[in-house]
Amino acid sequence: MKKIIYLFVLGLFTACSNEPQPIDYGNDNCDFCEMTIVNKAYSAQAVSQKGKQYKYDAIECMVNDQLQHNYDMAINLVANFEQPGTMIDVKNAGFVINDSINSPMGGNLAAFKKESPVVNNGSEGTFNWEELKTHFLEKDSLTTSRQ
Repeated sequence: MKKIIYLFVLGLFTACSNEPQPIDYGNDNCDFCEMTIVNKAYSAQAVSQKGKQYKYDAIECMVNDQLQHNYDMAINLVANFEQPGTMIDVKNAGFVINDSINSPMGGNLAAFKKESPVVNNGSEGTFNWEELKTHFLEKDSLTTSRQ
């Protein structure tokens, strides 16, 4: 009986963990667009304050999902484009939008470590996390106003 109680309590603590669970590439689906997550260079994931896991096939899916639902996340991670499969916190990332980047949802968006020369070259289309969210909000409001 003690084993059952121990396992139940352990399960509760594990279920409420704010630690991100690894993305199972080729099997997990995007929580925003529902596409299968396959590309390690563009994926993203988030964990809510309550421990709910969100996984995305593209950074633009994570941004759009969080903006539409006003999620309060404890953790936001994005794939490091220069090291596919390696995740970095959005606070330590720089984001680049460029036509040469072919992200899964057509946003031409990738993340790099802030120290990367790609982020620090001063070119247009480079954002930090807050600037990226503002860019998506402005882009969405322009699209809405044109309809």
